[in-house]
Amino acid sequence: MKKLILLITVICACYSCSDDILDLAPIDQISEAAVWNDAKLTAAYHTELYNSIQHGYKIHMQSKATDEAFNSISWDIGNYSRGNINPDNIGSVANNHWTGGGNIYYWNTGFSYLRKINLFVEKMDESTLTFSNKAQLVAEAKFLRAYIYFEFIKRFGGVPIITQTYNLGDEYSFTRNTFDECVAFIEDELNEAIPDLTTKYASTDSNFGRATADAAKALKSRMLLYAASPLFNPSNDLAKWQKAADAAEDLLTGYTLHPDYTTLFNQPSGSANNEIIFSRQFSTTNFHQAPMHNLGRRYGAYGGWWSSNGPSQNLVDDYEMTNGEPPFFYSGSGASYTKTINPASGYDPQNPYANRDPRLDASIIHDESQYHGDTFEMWVSPDGSTYGYDNYKQSSDNPRSNYIMRKFMPDDNTPISWQTNYTNPWIIFRLGEIYLNYAEAKFQLGDEATAREYASKTRNRVGMPNIPATVTGNDLRQKIYNERRIELAFEEHRLWDVKRWKIAEDIENRPIYGMDIFKDGNVKTYTPVLLLQRTFLPEMYLLPIETNEILRNGGSLTQTPGWE
Repeated sequence: MKKLILLITVICACYSCSDDILDLAPIDQISEAAVWNDAKLTAAYHTELYNSIQHGYKIHMQSKATDEAFNSISWDIGNYSRGNINPDNIGSVANNHWTGGGNIYYWNTGFSYLRKINLFVEKMDESTLTFSNKAQLVAEAKFLRAYIYFEFIKRFGGVPIITQTYNLGDEYSFTRNTFDECVAFIEDELNEAIPDLTTKYASTDSNFGRATADAAKALKSRMLLYAASPLFNPSNDLAKWQKAADAAEDLLTGYTLHPDYTTLFNQPSGSANNEIIFSRQFSTTNFHQAPMHNLGRRYGAYGGWWSSNGPSQNLVDDYEMTNGEPPFFYSGSGASYTKTINPASGYDPQNPYANRDPRLDASIIHDESQYHGDTFEMWVSPDGSTYGYDNYKQSSDNPRSNYIMRKFMPDDNTPISWQTNYTNPWIIFRLGEIYLNYAEAKFQLGDEATAREYASKTRNRVGMPNIPATVTGNDLRQKIYNERRIELAFEEHRLWDVKRWKIAEDIENRPIYGMDIFKDGNVKTYTPVLLLQRTFLPEMYLLPIETNEILRNGGSLTQTPGWE
């Protein structure tokens, strides 16, 4: 835990000067006393607390810490060093201090903002300033505190619950609370906040992006789903699944699925969209450049540096055919798994992208894809002497997997350049996820009809057929898991899903593949290519804590089991 003295950068004002130069207040900083004695500065402090919510528009996304994507510097989530655990070596991608980061470790960021939030709540409790929305501001802060704690527990399990501030010189010794105690704390925070929060804002409202009662309910839905899942609920306590179902059911009305899966993700902040419950908003002065991190050399992009965020063949394989059949059957597990073509699917290995779930083309650019008026060419000649413009041999900024991310990328009317300030929001909660949360919980409760109904809703949006009534039991479970994989691809769910489902020892031990396309004359041959062997051990279901953090607490803060 870091103990910081609050210093806030001046945004728009400085205060009057004295005749004595020695009495001048610093003009590049605002003192802590000034913040809590000025309602506008207090409000500005509160707004900055929203930076505790990370977004996924990073040079290195979480996707390549699992089986969604690959990059040529091979950041494997299993790359830990037990003797010197720190944010720099927890799978490398965990380092959220570096510009790439995947927000995976989060401990330092989370506890830094937790102190700021605790300070805000304390100061508001004793403040004599006049605020028209004081209760709402405190409720929003409690939502953010609950959000941080959820991000903690999905990574580390139980962590210390801290609701007060500590200053330089204070004595402290923190111990972990249990996972269930943290869940109860998060739920209490949200229940306390909901009555004082605005129910919802339209996505076109300037306040959209602030915490709402519905955002709190969505966080509760996700958190309770995790708490009911096998990793955290090994006894399969059905009461926990019932709470997860009830929380999702609370949000089944009031929102609608956006009619177009592509524009759901690539329209500017402030666009009409009744599917989004809560998101990280951007503006032309507070923007991101995700397209320039992902689209490859064709548009002068970096491809994420070292061809980062290139979708994997593993993910492509799991998009169903338009008839609702999976293209492959899998057997075995981990590194020894095998796949065989499902004869009922109609899948053609030499025409692999034909007749696939439309979300494939909406999410991934592949050989012969049409995007922004261009036809993508990932092929290479058999002898390697000639190749298409989008093949990895053309530029190291073209992903080695020979797939490029399409989701979140601009439409044909939006320029692709470093001079464009992109503002499409990073979606935190949306109705599509709530439907799938509900489907999963209802399945676990034995209500398979409702599970099929709600898992089919996201499929129907893109014209995919309902899950047939003949799909039951474990086959239905796998359908629900795969629907979540496809619908929520690249949205920072997959890594945590395979962990909470307790299937990471299978999925995360499977090698990562790409696709090589060989062109001989006018004939193309599609051949999957091995890119990365991976290792996932049982202790990797939860993240370790930085060694220095353990030492700072004098041993009272215990290391995550398996990392001692």
